Amino acid sequence: MAACSPRPISDAQVGPYAPGVDRSKTAVDGMEVGNRLLAAGEYELALDAFTRAALDRGLTAEVLTGLGTANLGLGRLGQSEKQLRDAVAAAPDWPEAWNNLGVVLIEQGKIPEAQQIFRKAYALDNGESDSIRDNLRLALAKNEISAINTGQNQDYKLVRRSSSDYLIRKTP
Repeated sequence: MAACSPRPISDAQVGPYAPGVDRSKTAVDGMEVGNRLLAAGEYELALDAFTRAALDRGLTAEVLTGLGTANLGLGRLGQSEKQLRDAVAAAPDWPEAWNNLGVVLIEQGKIPEAQQIFRKAYALDNGESDSIRDNLRLALAKNEISAINTGQNQDYKLVRRSSSDYLIRKTP
């Protein structure tokens, strides 16, 4: 639409390049940027923002929780579990860190431990967080389902026929 403007834009005013960075202003806090990126689903960029925040703040419980949550979003469950365990060790009274650790444990299939973690998070939060309560309910339900399934006889086995072809056969 620049061609439709009443006066042309001169290269002398704008130039062909993007404007520079104003280094006289203060930077936005890395934790705030990381939390915004987590909310947007940009986990790799959030990981970078939390890493920059760690340079400013150190490896606080809040930074470790952010790093662990970003790694959880990227599917790096082992790294996420270690960072969140470090976070709950640094701040044992912070329910959000316990909740996120419980989510990692659920993803790894460690349901009994996740139940205990969610119970602790729920107690620390005094039952005020709906998300922690819902996560606790999910862990309890998954444990009941796994208890029901372990009592059933498994008369089938999975047989690999080729590199990507599988067949379910009844065991003799």
